[in-house]
Amino acid sequence: MRRSLACATAAVLAAGAFAVPARAATPSTSLKVAYGYAWPDGKGHLRIVPKSATLVKEQGFLGYRLKPVAGAKEVRLDYTKAAIGRVTVACDLKETEGQVALDAKGLGRTRCKPADLAASLGSGATPMRVEYRDGRAVRVNEILISNWPNSRTARGTIQRVDDRTVLFATGGKTYKLGYSYMMYFYRTTARCKDGWLAGRPVSADRNGLGTRACDAEDLTRALRSVRHPVLAKLRYSPETGGVDEVWEVYGDA
Repeated sequence: MRRSLACATAAVLAAGAFAVPARAATPSTSLKVAYGYAWPDGKGHLRIVPKSATLVKEQGFLGYRLKPVAGAKEVRLDYTKAAIGRVTVACDLKETEGQVALDAKGLGRTRCKPADLAASLGSGATPMRVEYRDGRAVRVNEILISNWPNSRTARGTIQRVDDRTVLFATGGKTYKLGYSYMMYFYRTTARCKDGWLAGRPVSADRNGLGTRACDAEDLTRALRSVRHPVLAKLRYSPETGGVDEVWEVYGDA
């Protein structure tokens, strides 16, 4: 879904832009604003790493460019009482379907309920602007992204955080990653439901990488069977905090 939202507007978004601060001024000094890619974090909660945001405008279409902010820390927010604004023209739509609902600041303006946001978050990274205070979101608006970040591929170790989140350590850095809507898990084992590296590597290529295509639930089940980080290859996006593909690697000690 997220890539579809970006593609729906990327062709008409331009380089002529004006900056929007990551933390906007508000009447209340305790009210804060964060732009970024949100992920579900338990029932009625989301997590988001604040980023700087630039609004890009051309031919009446609006979208944002998000960039990392040095030292920014993840924020976990309760959104069960928040006002929700979606970019789709109806609350129950998964895709824009060629029509978007944006206000003059490029913020989703279709008034929806927290349950509608929960459904959207369930698909993966959701670009948004969040106003919050004391751990609670007051207003949540979806936004469109002018240039969706490309994924990269690397080997490292992976460890389960919860049923939809992992920690990936590679190149001296550790990333917290959520499952994207296109998650695939490639296994070295005979069955998708086997434990991590269970049995002989009957589905491994010459480099020890899994070849049996499985799904996100199979990855969750496999990671539950181990308590220590395990070797894996990932296609992931540090910018969005998402993982698209995971390869089980035979030879993990």
